[in-house]
Amino acid sequence: MTVSEIAKKLNLAYYAGENLSGKNAKGCYIGDLLSLAMSRVMADNVWITIQTNINVVAVASLAEASCVIVADGCVPDDTTIEKAKEQGIILLGGEISAFDAAVALSEMGI
Repeated sequence: MTVSEIAKKLNLAYYAGENLSGKNAKGCYIGDLLSLAMSRVMADNVWITIQTNINVVAVASLAEASCVIVADGCVPDDTTIEKAKEQGIILLGGEISAFDAAVALSEMGI
């Protein structure tokens, strides 16, 4: 499933990377502790978090995540958004809870 399909089904807005939305997503990780996410987010995973700082971009880039979903209505700051654009990281967000996003992704086969 592509990130574009995920964004549409979960009603997520793009903060960065909309032009990369054809990337495929396989698997999911949910977590907010960046040091743990560094070792658990796998290539092509969707990473769901409420973290909004610039370090999210570094972790997503290092892990080669397909995208980051910032859940629960949290909004990344401008520095994070700009860094995501520079690094080619898809950054999505919306009001959906991390739990509901994970359930929906599971139902989509991710």
